[in-house]
Amino acid sequence: MSQNNVIENKSVDYVPENERHGKARSLFTLWFCTNIAPLAVVTGAISTQTYHLNILSAMTAIIAGHLFGGLFLALTSAQGPRVGIPQMVQSRAQFGRYGSLLVICFTTAIYLGFFISNVTLSGKVINNVIPALPIHSATILGAIAATLIGIVGYRFIHHINKVGAWVMGIALVVGMIVMLGSPLPVDFWQRGSFTLNGWFATFCICAVWQISFSPYTSDYSRYLPANIGVFKPFICTWLGACCGTILAFLFGVVAVNLVGGEGDAMAAVRQATGWLGPILMVLFLLNIICHNSMNLYGSVLSLITAVQTFRPAWLPAARVRVIFSALVLVGGVLVSLAASANFVSFFLNLIWALIGVLIPWSVINLLDFYVVKQQRYDIPSIFRADGGRYGLVNANALLIYFGGVVVQIPFVENAFFTGPYAHLIPGADISWVISLVVTSSAYLLFHKKGAQLAAPQQQRAQ
Repeated sequence: MSQNNVIENKSVDYVPENERHGKARSLFTLWFCTNIAPLAVVTGAISTQTYHLNILSAMTAIIAGHLFGGLFLALTSAQGPRVGIPQMVQSRAQFGRYGSLLVICFTTAIYLGFFISNVTLSGKVINNVIPALPIHSATILGAIAATLIGIVGYRFIHHINKVGAWVMGIALVVGMIVMLGSPLPVDFWQRGSFTLNGWFATFCICAVWQISFSPYTSDYSRYLPANIGVFKPFICTWLGACCGTILAFLFGVVAVNLVGGEGDAMAAVRQATGWLGPILMVLFLLNIICHNSMNLYGSVLSLITAVQTFRPAWLPAARVRVIFSALVLVGGVLVSLAASANFVSFFLNLIWALIGVLIPWSVINLLDFYVVKQQRYDIPSIFRADGGRYGLVNANALLIYFGGVVVQIPFVENAFFTGPYAHLIPGADISWVISLVVTSSAYLLFHKKGAQLAAPQQQRAQ
């Protein structure tokens, strides 16, 4: 991406070495700022509101869960400088050119869903901050702002999050000081209790939160120089994502415990932070818009990847990305404006249910890149019409992937389905753990067997 281009001139094609730029530390600010969001605050409050943990138990579960789940996010992020292509394009190396379409479709649906949901949320927050602005106008304004950031692209997204990391970080630290410096309820630290089920349920929520970002992490590291290695982007992403989310989750925990009751966590934040409350609401609004620009950017790259699968010679540049962004903007706004409150709730539940399909993908992606292929991919093959050495469909990888999805079903509990073993650990969704163990074991065993079969053939050839 040339320094002279205001709008990023690439979409899903390879970033050559002479266009690489930046430092790994930009990944810290990107993922730190992205995760300081209202949804993170609300989700963190669940640990005491729903699972009734005391604050110290909630803290340990939140910290442990994010540190564990963040490993998956950071390991996918570290692939970007090595391959120089978006995450979903890279999936062709694991599933084949056409085989990757299934995962691309799932990922696109999930992030389009998050974009639409955040469009609705930003409209409500803008209307709350500026009551004179009608809710429909506020919704359109928030969507346009997020889309413009996404259109400008990679460099601007990094820059705006670099500033946002300092602003949001300082604001939340000051807010935490304000809350803890005020008179605390006498039972503030003793309210609730430690339960293994509640602790593990909170741990699972935090881990899955981090893993859900994995399908587009390398989209934001692919412009870094290839010689930067793996460790620096890994550690910067891991620390940024974990620190930002842990801070936001704990912010929600402290706020609801200070105010008391089972009410809305964001309302509790506004009340508990006193004079800082209105300022925080404005900052959270800006954060929603910036975060949603990443949902748009990732979903647009995934949509272009899906189309480009059938047009191998087509390497779309900035104009195509702008057109796709405009289409997503219009579609997202129309759905958001037409949807009732009940539909939005249904839509979010559907998206969270779909996240289960990302778990086996994440396992296969990481094992293939770091263990099987040992960080070496044939980039020209990924773009070849016949799939090159990766072929059109990798049936074995897809079979293992489907197995990783299906094995979750007996343990799943969501708004649409409860499996027969969903309450094996009451209150905790362990389906992702089952999938993680089964998928990783099956993928490693398959490749170990393949290597053993290949060895005698190589010896005979010699």
